[in-house]
Amino acid sequence: PAPCANDLHVKLSPPPPGVIRLLFLGDIFGDPGRRAVIDLIPKLKESAAIDFVIVNAENSAGGRGVTPKIAIALMRAGAAVITSGDHIWDQAEIIDYMAGEPRMLRPLNYPPGTPGQGSVVLETAKGKVAVMNAQGRTFTNPPLENPFLATAAEAARLREETPVIFLDFHAEATSEKIAMGWHLDGVVSAVVGTHTHVQTADERILPNGTAHLTDAGMCGPEDSVIGSRVEPVLQRFRTSMPARFFVAQGPVRVSGACIDVDTTTGRALSIIRVSERWSEP
Repeated sequence: PAPCANDLHVKLSPPPPGVIRLLFLGDIFGDPGRRAVIDLIPKLKESAAIDFVIVNAENSAGGRGVTPKIAIALMRAGAAVITSGDHIWDQAEIIDYMAGEPRMLRPLNYPPGTPGQGSVVLETAKGKVAVMNAQGRTFTNPPLENPFLATAAEAARLREETPVIFLDFHAEATSEKIAMGWHLDGVVSAVVGTHTHVQTADERILPNGTAHLTDAGMCGPEDSVIGSRVEPVLQRFRTSMPARFFVAQGPVRVSGACIDVDTTTGRALSIIRVSERWSEP
């Protein structure tokens, strides 16, 4: 895999004909993460010749959930699809919004009848792109349907429309996220994990052509404990007593992955980790 694009705006030549370039940004945390992503998406699209942007926004509203206003702002900035995870219902107004906005996803392995949807197919200038969102079950609440069965069935359905399929797998356990990559190798174009807010350094193309990264990392304050102010978190660890957490401030790390996909076969051709430091303009 190519080296991580660290502390500099990613500069990439446009992909060749027949290749679509996807940018995925991991968990957006609070107002600092939102402002950084909204500012950087247009710049990254230009400098890295990005064709399609996906962002996970489940922590974008004060660290818990996402609101319609935030979702609209992210889409106006250039996000084509917004994914989520276990905090998707923390802001109640998102439920009605999701009913009329197919680009705002919740994990697909919720029971039938749950509001919203777990996948979407969108048309682009280079053909159709499908995005799936699923949630793991190991150390994660609420307990959902088996994501391995659910993603395999949904991927088979989506492949009838397009071979270009991206999965945001929102899970706690690294083993579960790695296993999902192998499970869908050759079936989807990319499996990228979210939820733990710490970017892993294991990006690779699996043997049958699926790009995999165990965790994309967080778009949030660097001087923090996975987005929250340090001192209240330390207090809780030191004393085992409840503490109220607040979104940290200061420079932001915008993390994710850039993936090139063959639009005919759906096979990933490259995956590059993205890690951009952003400060208030």
